[in-house]
Amino acid sequence: MIYTVTFNPALDYVVHTDGPIVAGEINRSLKEEFYYGGKGINVSLVLNSLGVDSIALGFIAGFTGFAIERGIRRKGIQTDFIMLEGGISRINVKIRHDQETAINTAGPRISNDDVKALLKKIDAIGEGDYLVLAGSVPSNMHDDIYERIMRRIDGRGIKVVLDAEGELLTKALPLHPFLIKPNRQELGRLFDTEIEDDDDVKKYAKELQKQGATNVLVSLGADGAILIPAEGKVKQIGVPEGRVINTVGSGDAMIAGFLAGYLKNADMGKALNLGTAAASATAISEGLGEKSTIMMQLEKINNGLML
Repeated sequence: MIYTVTFNPALDYVVHTDGPIVAGEINRSLKEEFYYGGKGINVSLVLNSLGVDSIALGFIAGFTGFAIERGIRRKGIQTDFIMLEGGISRINVKIRHDQETAINTAGPRISNDDVKALLKKIDAIGEGDYLVLAGSVPSNMHDDIYERIMRRIDGRGIKVVLDAEGELLTKALPLHPFLIKPNRQELGRLFDTEIEDDDDVKKYAKELQKQGATNVLVSLGADGAILIPAEGKVKQIGVPEGRVINTVGSGDAMIAGFLAGYLKNADMGKALNLGTAAASATAISEGLGEKSTIMMQLEKINNGLML
């Protein structure tokens, strides 16, 4: 079973306007949409679209928390969230015209007792399972939380997928996560440098391997992805054809596609292909990529129809 953890879920409220926002004026919307957000939840949603079961863990609060849980359950995803006593789960506002402007809110406070309750749920995860730890945590939490979780399950045969930035990531690397997925910008920030080319990507991704990561998957946006596997040659892939309209959630979709592909036959190359197809399907969709679009993009990859 795959378990995903989202510390700070959100409802993403997307507003489309017919022109740029004018400060101090009334601005009209052309249309609106909302999506259930949070990196772990996004992974669960794409896994579900690909026919792979997962259980979504994490924290929700207030009326938005109820809406998030009800919404993703209706999509067929199992949940085991902890309902917080105070606050509300986030409502993030995305304003789209020629480009996207986002207002991401802080989210509710998570107490030590709440964290202990999550750790007890994680104790039920067993050998052969996968645990996806993805995204930021509320500002009142310490940046060693992913390290704490991984220490708790260390030695139990659980493969951890870690998608985080800064010390949330680096503190957990010595515990050998199965997969990490920085993007190009995050990779540069980890080493306080500019990533100039693919050679730089490979160089610094291998440094993360030396620090403990087992497999390193670097998403490169329109330039595709580079995988530094624990064994075998470095793998690089471009992006299949398609008009990009949305990049939100593409990295999460890449993780979901990679896991779905790897679970099928433990082949890193095929996992990379499906992960890239899922990411690019999301990029050409209004929301997360659905199975039909993912399979269409995978066919392009398999046929070499790349940009």
